Amino acid sequence: MMDLYGNGLLLGEKTLDSLWMRQNLTMNNIANVDTPGFKSQYMTFENELAQKIRSALTVKKTSMKNVARGIENMSVHTTLNESTRLDENNVDMDQEQVELARTAYEYQFMISSVSSDLSRLRSAAKNF
Repeated sequence: MMDLYGNGLLLGEKTLDSLWMRQNLTMNNIANVDTPGFKSQYMTFENELAQKIRSALTVKKTSMKNVARGIENMSVHTTLNESTRLDENNVDMDQEQVELARTAYEYQFMISSVSSDLSRLRSAAKNF
């Protein structure tokens, strides 16, 4: 897909994938709010993406493949902060609900953005 449409749509696709994963992580955290010893998980998509793209751009010969490689892999982290609860669970329901709402808004925005990109490509293709 990268060769035909460029990194813009690849970035949109990976952003949607990561937002879907973040939403699943948040819902898993919420589902395990009463599980003793459970540690919440989170994703740092934006920070990791920026770092990977910066490192891809510092390569002497920057290419679309280097940037695409930077977009490909994102990782999940487990929180290690201590819990104030007796069961050692560290899920903060208020924070998880805010994260769930934020992710839903970001996902809707990215759907609209990718749809707009595809619509522009479709329109450009009609002119040929």
